[in-house]
Amino acid sequence: MIHESKIKLLDASMHVIRAKGYSATRIEDVCDAAGLTKGSFFHHFESKEDLALAAADHFAAMADGAFATAPYRNLADPRDRVLGYIDFRIAILRGALPDFTCLLGTMVQETYDTHPAIRAACDTHISAHAAAIARDIAEAKARYAPHAPWTAESLGLFTQAVIQGAFVLAKAKHGPEVAADCLLHLRRYLETQLNTTSTKEHHHG
Repeated sequence: MIHESKIKLLDASMHVIRAKGYSATRIEDVCDAAGLTKGSFFHHFESKEDLALAAADHFAAMADGAFATAPYRNLADPRDRVLGYIDFRIAILRGALPDFTCLLGTMVQETYDTHPAIRAACDTHISAHAAAIARDIAEAKARYAPHAPWTAESLGLFTQAVIQGAFVLAKAKHGPEVAADCLLHLRRYLETQLNTTSTKEHHHG
């Protein structure tokens, strides 16, 4: 069981880092947001980088839980699950920018050259999320596009490239609307790559 004060610090760090960026975030900012002292902080974490690594794990675990229990996971057709994932992504574009943008994408853009451990943690979690989507894509490809020249792994990563880029545009335009538009374009693209028309006779004939 993780200590309650540690959870408060992790939750606070996710918000503060997404709002201010990793470099501008001070330990004091996280403590203030959590309503805890620096003594409490150093009881749980050795440094800001130590906190960032734990926050990456915490963020990924929370995201994994949210996606694993999302309604689209119960759809029988893998194509429907892939499209349902995008629909779910659009549905959670709510609240302030720090509430829906990606902690991993925010941190890796700042730290990729200066903090190799943070970069590696972000890569691990982003890649694992992409791989989970790729499993549904692989099933859908086998059913609807068996001869397509792309791999499920590459398309899984492409979905994450669009999502992370959509978050950057949402920050630039200071609102979620542009991100939702980008994800709708991604959904339409996935529909073309996993095309049902050529396989309808096979399935319903």
